Amino acid sequence: MEPAASLDKGSCGPAGSASADTQQPGDQGGWAGGAGGNWMATHPTLTEMMSLDISDSTQIYAAFVVYLDLLEGRNWHEVNCVGVAELQLICLHAREKEQDSLQVMVPVPVHVLLSHERMREIMKKASLPQEDPDTPLSVTLAIVESDSTVVYYKMTDGFVLPDPPDDTEDTDNKQWRKKRRLLK
Repeated sequence: MEPAASLDKGSCGPAGSASADTQQPGDQGGWAGGAGGNWMATHPTLTEMMSLDISDSTQIYAAFVVYLDLLEGRNWHEVNCVGVAELQLICLHAREKEQDSLQVMVPVPVHVLLSHERMREIMKKASLPQEDPDTPLSVTLAIVESDSTVVYYKMTDGFVLPDPPDDTEDTDNKQWRKKRRLLK
């Protein structure tokens, strides 16, 4: 995929690629998957994201790439986009499994610099309210490279103790018990 600069002109593909409205009969449709033409430009979720009050086209592109990765690549459930106009971000609320609670994904293009203050602001305004008041706020940054590579980083407000190991040998290990005691 091309960088999001192509979104400015209403096209999600490379310059010169055929879109659904300019495609000639029998045309194979450039980069966008053959006979269907440029499916991205007419995708209902991309259209919905573009209608949100977000001015940065690279943010919209990043959100759409993460949306596709979660839904198609990772088979997540109930992937919905939510615009946070005051942060100029599109967040995705999704469930890894049907019975899991919603998680917040914050797509960010790789070139965007994030300060500690900006990350705290994102955490406070984009995270979902917790049922348990002892549960720290959390969001997952989805950092999107121009080649559509996505790297996920889960951020929490404060420290979260790791789950105990699944291997029972490690649970009996003196070092593990000592480390667990120090963490508490």
